Amino acid sequence: MTTTTNTPETVPEPTRPSRPRWVGLLSELWVQVLLGAVLGVAVGLIWPGLGVALSPLNDWFIAIVKMIVIPVVFCVVTTSIASMDSLRKAGRIGAKALAYFMVLSLISMLIGLVVANVFRPGAGMKINLDELDAEAIPGAGEHADGVVEFVDRIIPSSLFGAITGNEILAALLVSIVFGCALNVSGERAAPITEGISALSSVVFKIVSWVMRLAPLGTFGALAMVVAKYGAESLQQLGYLILLFTGTCLLYVLVILGAIARACGLGLFAVMRYLRAELLVALSTCSSEAVLPALVRKLEELGVGKSVVGIVIPSGFSFNLDGSAVYLTMASLFLAQAVGIDLSWQQQLVMVGVMMLTSKGTAGIAGGAFIVLASTITAVGHIPLAALALIVGIDRILNEGRVFINVLGNAFAAIVIGKWENDFDADRARAVLAGKNPEPVG
Repeated sequence: MTTTTNTPETVPEPTRPSRPRWVGLLSELWVQVLLGAVLGVAVGLIWPGLGVALSPLNDWFIAIVKMIVIPVVFCVVTTSIASMDSLRKAGRIGAKALAYFMVLSLISMLIGLVVANVFRPGAGMKINLDELDAEAIPGAGEHADGVVEFVDRIIPSSLFGAITGNEILAALLVSIVFGCALNVSGERAAPITEGISALSSVVFKIVSWVMRLAPLGTFGALAMVVAKYGAESLQQLGYLILLFTGTCLLYVLVILGAIARACGLGLFAVMRYLRAELLVALSTCSSEAVLPALVRKLEELGVGKSVVGIVIPSGFSFNLDGSAVYLTMASLFLAQAVGIDLSWQQQLVMVGVMMLTSKGTAGIAGGAFIVLASTITAVGHIPLAALALIVGIDRILNEGRVFINVLGNAFAAIVIGKWENDFDADRARAVLAGKNPEPVG
């Protein structure tokens, strides 16, 4: 007798209609930021009054990001050092990072010096100093910190006051001390280390939410810039803006391009991977706005957590290559504009002073402009009133500075990671190629 088994027919699952490609693109943060930038420029050109009124959108976005920056620094640095096999590694990473920062800052300043001497953007302006309004210079009375003031800013009033404050360098100091203490305490401190690691996951979830507001910040920032500074500033000092932009492109293509090749990566592949962060930095003119997201991106790229935790927070205070290019170019532009011919010896002295004063204003908003003012005052070759010439376009020049600062710090972490044998190049190439390796824990 034959038994017949009735096998139920497999019902195919209903196929979901595929989404149009443009819908998927619109969900990408970098596309939303780009749209915000385009709309901001359009509003600034067509309705300048509305553009100026929209500036609080950028201020609010930056404020929200700054709210989370210090917790990110504390969690990342503390857990990075606490999990190291030896504290010698932390000291070694820090020493290598500072050496790298100094070399790149010097190269950046010398590039700006050469470009300004060759193309002489201020020559022929013949500005009469009596016609300049020194009162229009914001922060003219401020000066770069000396050693004593710099150390005063780093040391917080209390251990946990640094974590609840807004001074990155103070938070970095406390995080390093706390991480070292956890490291040497061994198993007894393991629950605290695990707790901070768990807190880090919560903090980065908040970061992902905050970054969704970046298109609004971009929209408000560019609407304000175009409405308030754009047309008039471009007419008056367009050559300096174009020359500075070209120098920034040269720096990215030549210097950062060479660093990318030395690390076995493609420059444009890395820029594509960091496109959302670079666009946010470019439009909002804030490095701090992308610090939390950059930390996570570099860890996903294969840079060791301990390297990222030390290099990125310190880099955003000490490795400001875009600002370094700006300082030398702006100084020579001002000297040429008022008819002062600086010798090479005077220019090199000025570079030496800037190397010191640029570290003294680490973390200060508008720090590059304050460094420029304090260097001019200290060296004495250029009258301070000449700064009035570039006040109107400083916000525009700041975009190029911040772009290089962010990209330069990303490569700094990759270089130090490779130097420390704490960089997974295979993972990096897979991520840059669009593949999805295992997520970083």
